Parts: sequence; structure tokens; C-alpha cells
Amino acid sequence: MVVKEAVIKLLMVTGGNKGIGLAIVRSLCEKFDGTVYLTARDAKRGEAAVDELKKDGLKVKFHQLDIDDQNSIDKFSDFLKENYEGLDILVNNAAIAYPVDSTVSFGEQAENTIRVNFFGVLATCKALFPLLRPHARVVNLSSSEGHLTKIPGDSLRKKFSNPDLTEEELCDLMRQFVEAAKKGEHEKHGWRNSAYGVSKVGVTALTFMQQKAFDADERPDIIVNAVHPGYVSTDMSNHKGPLTVEQGADAPVYLALLPPGVSLPRGEYIWCDRQVVNWFKGPMPAPY
Repeated sequence: MVVKEAVIKLLMVTGGNKGIGLAIVRSLCEKFDGTVYLTARDAKRGEAAVDELKKDGLKVKFHQLDIDDQNSIDKFSDFLKENYEGLDILVNNAAIAYPVDSTVSFGEQAENTIRVNFFGVLATCKALFPLLRPHARVVNLSSSEGHLTKIPGDSLRKKFSNPDLTEEELCDLMRQFVEAAKKGEHEKHGWRNSAYGVSKVGVTALTFMQQKAFDADERPDIIVNAVHPGYVSTDMSNHKGPLTVEQGADAPVYLALLPPGVSLPRGEYIWCDRQVVNWFKGPMPAPY
């Protein structure tokens, strides 16, 4: 018989074995009174990251989770159901990005990036949202590249900014981008030439939908926000970013630990300095 941890609060971070993800885990281990799970696609790297944190005296656990693998998502969800009474904080950090000089065709980049960064996050949310307890906090890692003004096409921007946009319509927009990219016609149809940027536009738009659903949920005070962590020196930026991973972790950790009953930010797009930014019109703060 499995004895569930009913009182202990539970927190998890996806893609937590390096970069901003690892910095987020480290900071939350220091500030969160509960059980912290670092999850990663690669078990060896994830376990190595946990060992590193434990050497520094931090309490953290590891579980394998590949957001690009539905079976992995289901296994993790089942594990949480069997061992815990609910989930209190979910940080969706896991993502991929191709380097600027990648020789992979743009169509393939678009297909893989949208599948992982958008549909992988969506699948993770669908599996874990039913486990969220009252006053839970969800943080979706976005980017300055995920600001709506980065989309060139006026018609596309109107579709993304439609307050009645449905999840299926959003998914269809993501699929349209991939198909156009495969044909080399994405720019002609108003898309930008960045698969990563489009994926983060999708994640941010999804965040607004999720908050609307939480506002109507019988579980009180569940909040989700999208956050641009800043231009951080990580593998993803080829270590060109001027900010440290600790600086990049600041806003995501702030959002993860929003106190009960807070009115704002709630379903917002947050800049790396914690300020709320108008996602639809901007302007975007400078720098980073």
C-alpha cells in the first residue's frame, strides 16, 4: 500500500538539468517549503544535476520526463497520482532551439520545434493540470521572441489576439506554420523566420487560454503566467546572453511563489524584471 504525502507541498520543473531550468530548481529548493522534483529527458544528466544540488545541501528529487514523449508524460503523471495528493507548482521550462547556423532545413526545424515547445508543453499541461491543487501556480517559460509583435502578418496577429480564440484553433495555427515552413512559404503567409519564436508565441497565447479556464475552475486561485527570462548565457543562446542563469531564474521563481490570493499578475506576459508587459501591442522593455 502506497502512503501518499498529503500535507507536503509538491513542485516540479521540466528541463531542469541545466541552464535556466537548473537555476530555477536551485532557487526553488532554497525558498520552497515542500518537495521539489527536477525532471529531465535524459535520466543520467538529470540525476547528475540532482547530485550536484545535493552536494550543496539542497533537498531535491529526480524523475525522468520527456515532454516530447506521451508515454513518459503519462508515467510521470501516474507516479504523482500514486504518491502525492496533488501538485502545487508546475514550471514548464523544457524547450529546444536550433542554432542560427544550423544546416537542418527550416521545415524540419519548424516541425521539431513546434512539436516539442508547443505541443509538448500542451500535452504536459493536459496530463498534470487535473492534479493541481487550490492556489497552485503554473509558469510557462516564454521569450521576448514570443511577443506577438514579432509576427509580421497583420492577419495572423489578429487571429492570435482574438479573445475568443480556442485551443484547437491555436493548435491549427501552429500546424499551419509547420506546413507553410515545409513548403518554404511561411514568410509569404505572414510568419516570421524563427521556429523558436513562433513556438513561444503559441505558448504565450496558450497561457491566456489556460488562465481563463482556471478562472472558471472550481479549484480557487490557480494562476498561470508566461515569462520572458531574459537573454541569458546558456547553451541555447550559445552563451551570448549578457544575463546569468541566476538572473534568468528570478522572474520564473517569483511567479512560481506568488502568495495565495494575489490579484496580479494573473494570466499575464511577464518580463525578466518582473513587470507586466502588454503582449498584444507592446512596447517591449529594453534591454534584454
